[in-house]
Amino acid sequence: MSERSETKRAEPRHDGWLGSRWGRLNGPSRVAGVDLARGLAVLGMFAAHLLWISGPFDATQPDTWITVVQGRSSILFATLAGVSIGLMTGGRVPLPASRMATARGRLAVRAGLLWVLGILLIATGVPVYVILPAYALMFLLALPLTSLPARVLLPLAGALALIMPFVQIVLDAPLFWSTPVGNAVSVGLGWHYPFTTWIAFVVAGLGVARADVTRLRTQVWLVVAGACLALVGYGTDAATGAGPEAETASYLGALWTARPHSTGLLEVIGSGGFALAVLGACLLLCRTVLRWVVLPLRAVGAMPLTAYTLQLVVWAAIAAATLDRVGDLSGFRALEPFWPLTIGTIVLCTAWALLVGRGPLETALDAASRFAVPGDRRPVGPATSPTR
Repeated sequence: MSERSETKRAEPRHDGWLGSRWGRLNGPSRVAGVDLARGLAVLGMFAAHLLWISGPFDATQPDTWITVVQGRSSILFATLAGVSIGLMTGGRVPLPASRMATARGRLAVRAGLLWVLGILLIATGVPVYVILPAYALMFLLALPLTSLPARVLLPLAGALALIMPFVQIVLDAPLFWSTPVGNAVSVGLGWHYPFTTWIAFVVAGLGVARADVTRLRTQVWLVVAGACLALVGYGTDAATGAGPEAETASYLGALWTARPHSTGLLEVIGSGGFALAVLGACLLLCRTVLRWVVLPLRAVGAMPLTAYTLQLVVWAAIAAATLDRVGDLSGFRALEPFWPLTIGTIVLCTAWALLVGRGPLETALDAASRFAVPGDRRPVGPATSPTR
């Protein structure tokens, strides 16, 4: 009997509608730790959007701990985009050429739709930097790399992380960005999350997927290597990093910083390492009974596009109904929306995952990509890719 048929026999049956929904969220086609990490990234972005955050992080001051969501949540989200691309294109072993072409075509369609959705969310006037346009561009940039193995992707991610911050300062410098046309271009590119440097996080995530994100050894190394990188980045910044004045005064100051959203060298190293460590910790946690405790967070991570979009749409609706203008960030935060929106999102996503299944926007993107690029209907990812 083949290994695949033995695995199939060993898998529990999920009879009935509720059983099938439960099986979809908890079965072999999903990597629970990736869903957990993605759920944390989404809710971290909620916190960055909706909470008053002031002062630098200080481990000895609990009231500053919320600062950890600034910048790091979106970098974790970008890293997980790479993991998702890797799982959708075969997992540890890239798909064969014919199936890879289909998968790439579908990912390209998804990228286009994500970009359109991002522009529509920006048009609501909600005063946040919407990550979806940059996310879409990074999807496209990663497509030519999907046939590469981990031993190539991970060093490539490291090289990009070390080189591109030097280039990013030059790319950010032209006065073009302060012109009306430049501002429009920056919005369309999602330049607050510059793909030219942030592609390093996506490539790192793709490399992690190719290293087999389901292996215990890979998960442990993620925690260890990520923690070391975070220590180097943040520790160096604490010891020698530039202050706010130095960042604007010189090239070296702009480079030598770990300030959130600076795209400085120390931020890329520190926050990139933080993202890898969080992913590894989530994967290890979901090897234990705690995976059931965090199921609601995993449900959010199973439909991140729906959760992220819903938050901004609800924000726009509430702000339009209660404030003078949708873009009044201070006024909206004064309504203390974080907990209602967060708890509502967790409850809704959990109920939807258990009663309906896949998130509505995730379903729509998948259907559109399959319609635009017909091909093999078999799912891709951990359920069908070779595993050890």
